[in-house]
Amino acid sequence: MVRNDLRNIAIIAHVDHGKTTLVDQMLKQGHVFRDNQQVETRVMDSNDLERERGITILAKNTAVHYNDVKINIVDTPGHADFGGEVERSMKMVDGVLLLVDAAEGPMPQTRFVLEKALALNHRVIVVINKIDKPDARLGEVEDEVLELLLDLDATDEQIDSPVIYCSGRAGTASLSPDFPGEDLKPLFDAILNHIPAPEGDESEGLQLLVSSIDYNDYVGRIGIGRVDRGVVRINEDIVVKNYHDTETNYRSKIVSIYQFDGLNRAPVETATVGDIVCFSGVENITIGDTVTTPLDPTPLPFIKIGEPTIEMTFSVNNSPFAGREGKYVTSRQLRARLYKELLRDVSLRVSDGVTTDEFLVAGRGEMHLAILIENMRREGYELAVSSPHVLYQEVDGVRMEPVEKVIIDVPEAAVGSVMEKMGARHAELITMGLRGSRTRIEYIIPTRLFFGYRSQFMTDTRGEGILNSVFDGYRPYKAGTSLTRLTGSLVASEDGESTAYGCFGAQDRGSLFIGSQTQVYEGMIVGENPKQGDIAVNVCKKKHLTAIRSTGADEALILTPPIRMSLEEAIEYIAPDELIEVTPKNIRLRKSILNTDLRLKAQAKLKKEEEGQ
Repeated sequence: MVRNDLRNIAIIAHVDHGKTTLVDQMLKQGHVFRDNQQVETRVMDSNDLERERGITILAKNTAVHYNDVKINIVDTPGHADFGGEVERSMKMVDGVLLLVDAAEGPMPQTRFVLEKALALNHRVIVVINKIDKPDARLGEVEDEVLELLLDLDATDEQIDSPVIYCSGRAGTASLSPDFPGEDLKPLFDAILNHIPAPEGDESEGLQLLVSSIDYNDYVGRIGIGRVDRGVVRINEDIVVKNYHDTETNYRSKIVSIYQFDGLNRAPVETATVGDIVCFSGVENITIGDTVTTPLDPTPLPFIKIGEPTIEMTFSVNNSPFAGREGKYVTSRQLRARLYKELLRDVSLRVSDGVTTDEFLVAGRGEMHLAILIENMRREGYELAVSSPHVLYQEVDGVRMEPVEKVIIDVPEAAVGSVMEKMGARHAELITMGLRGSRTRIEYIIPTRLFFGYRSQFMTDTRGEGILNSVFDGYRPYKAGTSLTRLTGSLVASEDGESTAYGCFGAQDRGSLFIGSQTQVYEGMIVGENPKQGDIAVNVCKKKHLTAIRSTGADEALILTPPIRMSLEEAIEYIAPDELIEVTPKNIRLRKSILNTDLRLKAQAKLKKEEEGQ
């Protein structure tokens, strides 16, 4: 049967090209909201972190009705670190809207997500968004998209994709670059005309692939997926084929079924071919499982999710301040939370560490793991995390390391400093050219040498540069290309409360991360030494009063405002022998070995071993 009353689409694009804003307008013009209803912007970004950062982290489903056709829409993340969300969303849809910024053109993540869509033979509608930008390059961007499709070996049908010119913010679409349009009707028409209707045999046994997982305290785990074949009904016996272990299957019953309708989930008794549904009642359901019938338990293939590229160690917080600010502080609670995250996040890997207090957590990038840490922090967890390191692969006896493709857009004045810094990191220059008044440079760089460059880049370009990166596969490891931090740390030498007098003396040695009246402990990093090597400083030092009056006694101490780091900046900053102490109230940097004497002995031993090699 062919479901002409249904279309399933995903919106894919690079980060910040306007996917979620366009979905807002599609919902409004699809009359999902009342005419007098107050609707906040980026309504699909329901997570607090998504709204704060202005990025989509989790793929989400919604639906609009147009000309008696229901259009299921999956809004996907644009950041490379959340590519796993995009990859598994592809199995639920029959076509994609490829959104491209009218000024920036196709970017690294555009290529990554488009490649996944083309591999599944999905139809593509090219949407050139933000056409009202003053620096829009409509003709050039259209040519760049065509080049990208050809480069990815798209079929003739995929290359012959319709092009829609949009302004997501204004809610307009047009088939011509010369006329902006009045509403999104041309876009809706293109979806109905060019995205194929779902097909399948309703009379055969049920097949439903679980592409996403949600959780609810009342009903437990909720599976989200598309009915590929047959009909799913409430209280009917089913068999679940486990994706991770194909020999394992178990019987269960579906208690409730919901379909997406606008931003709500509407309860239904049955769902048929092509429907995207949520269902509860199956306790151990995981992403990639196939829900089938006892008579014909045939699993569906699941798209291969890319492997993690970096790893960090999460451990129980063992600092002197442990347990003061967090609600969940034990290794048992930390372990349960990390393994629970695996149920939602297909790109994450968690394994037990060397000791019972340590866990190895691998992800797709620094942002991927930083979002997990930030979520845990807000939930009340206390933990310590190490600096990230890359995961190598062995191929035919050759050590391979992950590399990134980096695209940089900077003003002409900043080109010199960017090229100097990237050259020092052994980056390989691919292309360089002018884009209006700005210069675009493309590099290939090993992931391990790219750590810590983003914050440096923003400083060098005075906040005017745009830096984007995407995982670009594995290449042979280059020996002798290691990178060490050019600065050291100012480390507190004793426990106590920092004083203005102590901080005033310490700021002559470098830049401070703390102000006065801050609780510190021995081994806590309180600032940055501009030279390599650590310096122990006493920020708790008090000025002793004497009976003798001196001319400088009443001088006011002027302190330089401390540098405050975000979680991502802290992850980029710390050295291999340092940790980040994460609590619901604070993010502190510290040495792995807190005791000054023990730390110096360990450093001396390491130096001796390196000299002996």
